[in-house]
Amino acid sequence: RNEYQGRGELSARQQKLSQILYSIKRMAQEFNIAVVLTNQMCADPGCTFTNDAKKAVGGHVLAHLVNLRLYLRKGRGEQRIA
Repeated sequence: RNEYQGRGELSARQQKLSQILYSIKRMAQEFNIAVVLTNQMCADPGCTFTNDAKKAVGGHVLAHLVNLRLYLRKGRGEQRIA
C-alpha cells in the first residue's frame, strides 16, 4: 500500500490487483488446484441495516473475482462462527 498513496492512484492499484488475481485464477484452473485468499475487513459506517457493519477491503475487483466467500467471526469464548 505504500506504493499507492491516496484516491488519485486507486485506479492503478485496482488494475494491478486485477492482473495478479486473474493470473492466480488462471494458474489454479490450469493446474486444478484450490486457492485460498484472506482479506482484511474494515468498518462500514454507511451501513445502517445490520448489527455487524463490516465490509471486505479490496474493492470491486476482488468482489467480482471470488467464487466463494466464507465470513468467520468470533463467538462467545473460543467459539468461531462461519
